[in-house]
Order: sequence, then C-alpha cells, then structure tokens
Amino acid sequence: MDSAAARGGYRGVPHTADLRVEAWAPTREECMAQAVRGVCASFLDLTGVTGGRRRDVVVRAERDEDILVALLDEVVYRLDTGGEVPVDVELAPADGGVRGVLWMADAGSLPVTGAAPKAVTLHGLAMTRRPDGWTCSVTLDV
Repeated sequence: MDSAAARGGYRGVPHTADLRVEAWAPTREECMAQAVRGVCASFLDLTGVTGGRRRDVVVRAERDEDILVALLDEVVYRLDTGGEVPVDVELAPADGGVRGVLWMADAGSLPVTGAAPKAVTLHGLAMTRRPDGWTCSVTLDV
C-alpha cells in the first residue's frame, strides 16, 4: 500500500439514482470513518469546516457490514431529525462494534453539492479485510 493509501480515503462511484461510496484505510474503524466522510462529502462541501457539537455514538452488531450500516443509519437519522452532519469522525473498537465521536455542523450552513442520502441499502454492501488494510462499499438511496 503506498503512503496515500495507507492513510485511507474514499471515493464516490457512479450509480444510477443512488449514491455509492467506496472507502479504504489501514484499520476497520478508520475505513468506516472514511465511508462516513465520503457520504457527507457527496452532498455538502465540507472544505475547511470544523465540527462544533460532539455526539458520542456506540454501534454494535454481529457483522462488520451491519456495524457500517448502523453507523451510516445514525448519520442519516441525525441529518433528518437535527439537520446536522458529521464533518469529522473518530472511531475506536468496542465490544461487539465501534465507539466514537461525531463532530457535527449544521447542514443548512454548508454549500449543497448533491442530493442528501435518505437510507442505507444492503445492495452491494461489503466490508473486507485485506493484507494491506480494510475496504468497504456501501450504497445509499438519495
């Protein structure tokens, strides 16, 4: 893995009428955090934005893929109910899942660049450990 890939990242993937994000990182938790960043950056310009409100989260599930879905469901829920979006994510392993901090900003104060996600789907969902780190793919309805 080259040095840029070792740090992790994300990219949007063209997908008809949906949002698809692929992410990668050295650890499972950072891969999930990159997926959250990719989803949020798909519809808002987060350049230079820092989060002001701390939201502690704990997400548990039996499978890594289900943890990722639950984490992104939390992001969609907070957007829908509170109009806030994570602009930074810190995740750590927890018994049966992940624990972390979402640093939130008001979505309405940020430039809109695309359609906001409405729900996480199971279509094409993947979370894979590889010799050089982790990768994940997730599709969201927009």
